[in-house]
Amino acid sequence: MAPPHGDKAAAEFSDESTQKRPISNILFIIAMQTEASPLVNKFQLTEEPDSVFPKGVPWVRYYGKYKDLNINIVCPGKDATLGVDSVGTVSASLLAYASIQALQPDLIINAGTAGGFKAKGASIGDVFLASDVAFHDRRIPIPVFDLYGVCTRQAFSTPNLAKELYLKVGKLSTGDSLDMSPHDEAAIVANDATVKDMEGAAIAYVADLLKVPVIFLKAVTDIVDGEKPTAEEFLQNLTAVTIALDLAVTNVADFINGKSCSEL
Repeated sequence: MAPPHGDKAAAEFSDESTQKRPISNILFIIAMQTEASPLVNKFQLTEEPDSVFPKGVPWVRYYGKYKDLNINIVCPGKDATLGVDSVGTVSASLLAYASIQALQPDLIINAGTAGGFKAKGASIGDVFLASDVAFHDRRIPIPVFDLYGVCTRQAFSTPNLAKELYLKVGKLSTGDSLDMSPHDEAAIVANDATVKDMEGAAIAYVADLLKVPVIFLKAVTDIVDGEKPTAEEFLQNLTAVTIALDLAVTNVADFINGKSCSEL
């Protein structure tokens, strides 16, 4: 069947065809090496020696085949000066853009750890599938600009995935600080968020710009509205919760294998 005439019609035809074609290329964007390493091992991926990324950036790519899926895991790598993981929205958005351009994924999965809110039913070790993402620290108190700052985006809808794997579903709020100021807290409540991270909304913005479907898997390392200091609880639970994330991501990959986006 020939595609319809006209640029708009052709684009719609292409999008419909993409939705029905089996997913082949998955791009995982993962902020921390600790979060990525178990999946690199599980999927038996290889680190790319000659980077597809611009010279001088610390970004790391692992690639390989898992069942019928071409898997790429990208991480922002270590800060050249301080040697810590390059977490946060700036690194995440740059890496997302460069990875989409270089690797042309059918689907993006942003997998990682997050803070959770017990008031919204989150517990340590829970893995959430985000339904919506938004920023909580871009405050622009001017009409319309305020909405631009929050930048709410819907994740790609995956009702069958959520049902089949019994994943909890909740809204994700993103900011560049690990702690939570009173201003952040008010914005997170307004976002109706169950989990908070430092990358998701930035990746959602880039994915929306470039029209690539994206889903978010977030494992809870710390209870933001709990009694323990966030940083202490995060570090205490990071390794154990990463195991839960690893299992969830593997189950998701198994479910996606052989399916199209429209079947998720």
